[in-house]
Amino acid sequence: MEDQANKTTALNAASQKLLGILPSILNQPTLQYRTNIDELTVNLPGDLVHTICKILKTHTDTAFDYLTCLSVVDYEDILEINYHLFSYTKRHKMVLKCELKSTDPTISSISNIWRAANWFEREAHDLFGVLFEDHPSLDRLLLPDDFEGNPGLKSYPLHEYKEW
Repeated sequence: MEDQANKTTALNAASQKLLGILPSILNQPTLQYRTNIDELTVNLPGDLVHTICKILKTHTDTAFDYLTCLSVVDYEDILEINYHLFSYTKRHKMVLKCELKSTDPTISSISNIWRAANWFEREAHDLFGVLFEDHPSLDRLLLPDDFEGNPGLKSYPLHEYKEW
């Protein structure tokens, strides 16, 4: 049976190379890097998200041309925004993680970097109340215009219902 410890840190060759060059490309010595199976994860502050994403898309050694997913995790006091990136040309992937205070969940939009972010950000705004600054149209995507609250949050009240 394969050792679990080795399995969690085994990056593929493309991701190993990415891990080797990323600190110098981003020029941010305080960023935290982690590995999880075949994926590199970087924790970064919210004020760097737009700048880092632009570098990751345009730099020839990273060439992240695809935003696979943007997700939000509610840890009650903190909302964690996860940006899942993939490069078709370099065949590597990574996750950018950013923590926002749940009392002020505001971050720069990346919809001008990856067009796919438009709907992802609208969904995160709809369900979790994250405000994406400079988003071209942060209209509701899933919920009706008159819906009150953000049902993705743990604090959102659930109504009692009767089982059938």
